[in-house]
Amino acid sequence: MQTVRDIPLFANIPILVRAALNVPVENGEVVSDYRLRRAAPTIRFLAERGARVILVSHIGEQGTETLAPVAKALGALVSGVSFFGETIGERARSAVRELAPGKVLVLENLRRNRGEKMNDRAFAHELAALADIFVQDSFDTCHRRHASIVGVPELLPSYAGLLLAEEVRELSQALVPKRPSLAVIGGAKFGTKEAVLAALLKTYEHVFVGGALASDFLKAAGQEVGKSLVSGTGLDALKKLLANPKLVLPIDSLVVPASSIGAPNVRTKAHVAPFGSVQPDDLILDHGPGTSALLASLAGKAKTILWNGPLGNYENGFTDATDDFARAVARSGAHSVVGGGDTVAAIRGLGLLPKFSFVSTGGGAMLEFLAKGTLPGIEALESH
Repeated sequence: MQTVRDIPLFANIPILVRAALNVPVENGEVVSDYRLRRAAPTIRFLAERGARVILVSHIGEQGTETLAPVAKALGALVSGVSFFGETIGERARSAVRELAPGKVLVLENLRRNRGEKMNDRAFAHELAALADIFVQDSFDTCHRRHASIVGVPELLPSYAGLLLAEEVRELSQALVPKRPSLAVIGGAKFGTKEAVLAALLKTYEHVFVGGALASDFLKAAGQEVGKSLVSGTGLDALKKLLANPKLVLPIDSLVVPASSIGAPNVRTKAHVAPFGSVQPDDLILDHGPGTSALLASLAGKAKTILWNGPLGNYENGFTDATDDFARAVARSGAHSVVGGGDTVAAIRGLGLLPKFSFVSTGGGAMLEFLAKGTLPGIEALESH
């Protein structure tokens, strides 16, 4: 996979960059520029060498959001940034032609055009018509078969950006961990985690399953999980993974009566339920102190720690296990690799990001890479 360092010419060359600009915006203002800071090195690398840099990205999930406030925030990190409110067409091509060497133009949200998600060939051709070279630097979307991910590399000389190259290097190293090693996979939806758990159980000495995902395993093991969230599928696969002695499950849970959900001060009704004592009307919302102590002990002995996904119902304030583990990893001295939006947000909120060896910008992309060792967007670069 060639990177931007392999591009032979830069001066006055229009270079299309698929960047990770999907950042949180509230009331027209970017509220966290973390991803922009991670995207900036590739943009600066190209601009400083005199390229005409065209940035494309998506933002939000509705397809109606605008990148205008993102371009403004990016301008505080990179000089010479402007915004154009269209993505393709003659007016967008004209804006690119008028772009001076060393300057940066942010085009409008890719997903305003249905052709992006559909990997429509005509849309990919329109994007390719904007530039002479393509740079893929949006690792977080490289697991998607979208036009800007797999379509454009078929049409232009294509290279990996600095961030994408770093992601591939760091996550590839995480697939061959130094021992003792600990992997922690949280969140929900067993169907999206089955492949990565199977892969990690081959290479990691301990693989802890946390969050709502743990309820799937506990139920498959014959334990009562009450009214807790479970996937309800994959029983045979769950039992197969349960048979692996490397798999580690919670030993206690923080539960509330299911009838208390929606009531004020629901946390005051929470209590610790040791392994095997969850009641039929209970709802598991976090791991208990015994599980946090177990994880801290494993982290303290590990030389490699891999983590993706919160350990409790994080968005509703059940953060103790997630925060406890973040602190345990930070003081462990292990080579630590972490990813996933809620997980990274939790670590950032504790001020601990600098204590982690590598923070991935991908959530689902990170999990798929760990499961398969590649992604569609990476394969597109390697094959062209």
